[in-house]
Amino acid sequence: MGTMTQQHSLRGAIDLSSLAAPAAPAGSFVTEVDDASFDAAVQGSVRYPVLIEFYSPRAPEQQRLSQDLATLTDEAAGRWLLVRVNVDTSAQLAAELQIKAVPTVAGVVSGQLVPLWQGTLAKEEAKARIEELLRLAAKYGVVGKAQPVSTASAAEPGAEPTMDPRYAAAYDAMEREDYAAARQEFETLLSASPSDAVAKAGVAQASLLARVAESDPRSAVDRLAANPDDLDAVLVMADLEAATGQIDAAFSRLVAAVRSHVGEERDVVRKRLLELYDTCEPTDPSVLRSRRELASALF
Repeated sequence: MGTMTQQHSLRGAIDLSSLAAPAAPAGSFVTEVDDASFDAAVQGSVRYPVLIEFYSPRAPEQQRLSQDLATLTDEAAGRWLLVRVNVDTSAQLAAELQIKAVPTVAGVVSGQLVPLWQGTLAKEEAKARIEELLRLAAKYGVVGKAQPVSTASAAEPGAEPTMDPRYAAAYDAMEREDYAAARQEFETLLSASPSDAVAKAGVAQASLLARVAESDPRSAVDRLAANPDDLDAVLVMADLEAATGQIDAAFSRLVAAVRSHVGEERDVVRKRLLELYDTCEPTDPSVLRSRRELASALF
């Protein structure tokens, strides 16, 4: 799975009103769609990967896979959105996308369908295939996070995530890949309301995406191979890990760099860690654990 499959370009233009806002209510990252609502459900693929499960209630052997995919998706907390399609009730869509058997699982990155697998897989193997999709998405700069749909919308075909209009301009800029403008929009909101946790996270996320978009991962890998203490390369790799959901790896890499550097370089790493903490929920166990490790490394 090295490139996206170009012949399966998905239908419809991007409608910003269908994108989920960072202030969406807590809930599931799994939604059920039909022929009419499919396009809207996958429009967020310009910001985050979308996983599609084509299934049939007439194939009970895939029930375990469906449960595993839902569990993996909600555990991932926004690294992707899972869209479920019943091929029995959405036969036209299944035909258009050339779905020959169920279960079939595919990804969507920037509006392009990426075939993943047919048939049932063990949970760990399914997780590994999804990680391949995330790595591919990162290569195309699709490193945002999906927002949860409400519990009701996860169970109702056709329901869509909602957007808080306060953040529309910022996410409009994100979709244009104008991360500087997105950061400015979030900073304006944060200035007006310093306690706005969503705006604070938006500033950090826009900054992260801007750095990732301008980075050279291959060069960073080569430089680290030659010199594991190359600070610029360490920062690039930590950003890439954070942007692709490998947040624990990013935190560990930077804490190790705090331990191995001194003076101004150590402070640069510390500040980067604090920025990455802001991309997450303050109570995220990974953040809390890393903060303790950072304190130990500093003192």
